[in-house]
Amino acid sequence: MSTNIASYIDHTLLKPDASREDVQRICAEAVEYGFKSVCVNPVWVKTAVQALKGSPVLCCAVVGFPLGATPTDVKVFEARGAVEDGAAEIDMVINIASARANDSDALVEDIAAVAAAVHEGEAILKVIIETALLTDEQKVLACQASVEAGADFVKTSTGFNGGGATVEDVQLMRATVGPDLGVKASGGVRSLEDAQAMIAAGATRIGASSGIAIVKGEQGQSDY
Repeated sequence: MSTNIASYIDHTLLKPDASREDVQRICAEAVEYGFKSVCVNPVWVKTAVQALKGSPVLCCAVVGFPLGATPTDVKVFEARGAVEDGAAEIDMVINIASARANDSDALVEDIAAVAAAVHEGEAILKVIIETALLTDEQKVLACQASVEAGADFVKTSTGFNGGGATVEDVQLMRATVGPDLGVKASGGVRSLEDAQAMIAAGATRIGASSGIAIVKGEQGQSDY
């Protein structure tokens, strides 16, 4: 088992049909394997926080997920509520239409408002740019907007809208944000080799539902 790899992993369960028992199970797995966090939908934050109590594993919640097509004030409300419920990290989806329209100002405004709410609660913000739907130029624009808006991480994908993380995208994102921001590779990372390749490309966090398979050197079967 690679405990080093485990410390990079956000153990993820975002399926709409996930049950309370499912959430409690992945929290127990995260504690057992030493994952960095458990990533859940906002409705499950309180359950996850309770299940992780006394452990170093963090609770992460998604916001504006999975489409990003939510008004900024709603994203802010959702993020603030998740942090109040105990989430230490928030993964928000950008307004993808703004990125595709090359509207940097709109992206910065959206991200900065959520960042302010998240940081007010002493949590960190990861920004999902949904690489599968963007050109390389739009990916760079979204990453630059995330830096300007005060995000803590940029993240490749939701896993719900086409392709997931690629080594090339992670390299591009790392080159754009520089050494100080986190880069999270998410979507399609299902093996130890996948995870190692993403980390070599510049990822500092891995989002995966196949975390156990990854640390055991096996092949995971699905995302989220």
